[in-house]
Amino acid sequence: MPSPAIDDYLKTVYHHTEWQTERITPSQLAAELGLAPSSVTEMVRKLAAQGLVTHRPYGPISLTASGERRAAAVIRRHRLIETWLVREFGYTWAEVHEEAEVLEHAISDRLLAGIDERLGFPRFDPHGDAIPDVEGAVSREPFVVLADAPPGHCGRVLRVSDRIPGLLESLDAASIDVGTVICVRGPELVDVDGRDVTLPATAPDAIWLTA
Repeated sequence: MPSPAIDDYLKTVYHHTEWQTERITPSQLAAELGLAPSSVTEMVRKLAAQGLVTHRPYGPISLTASGERRAAAVIRRHRLIETWLVREFGYTWAEVHEEAEVLEHAISDRLLAGIDERLGFPRFDPHGDAIPDVEGAVSREPFVVLADAPPGHCGRVLRVSDRIPGLLESLDAASIDVGTVICVRGPELVDVDGRDVTLPATAPDAIWLTA
């Protein structure tokens, strides 16, 4: 049965391992959702009983095939809505997340399909996150996190985290967006079209480049 609470859990587990391989722990899941660990433990038990996740006490959490399909469907709705709001309504990439959190539970499958078609079946949202297709499949290029890129590495921005307050606005001010080519000079210093740009301290762990 549809349940925003269940969908939020599955979406958070899915999102955690999109760009790295470490599985999410119950304490990390509680922190991400802003809930008490005891509440998360109880819900994870319910999700496991429904065949949506696998989990052993105090161990990390993984989505089952069924859980991943459901999570991908919710992620697809969220990211298509974000893309729609930016392209059709003039929202910035820093403004769309909260709106999409509300709308993803409200619009019909028919409307979502219409949005997808109108947008030309986009593969990525405004932050560079892959939009799953109707089967749940995604495609990504080889990547490196900016923090791990050596000096001299030049790459196109593939993705920027939308979870760090103020970061997207700072990148806007520096004319850095998904698709911008940057060359690494130091931990927080990059070259953008011949300009030296000093990034916020939060940026190196929140920007993904082509490898």
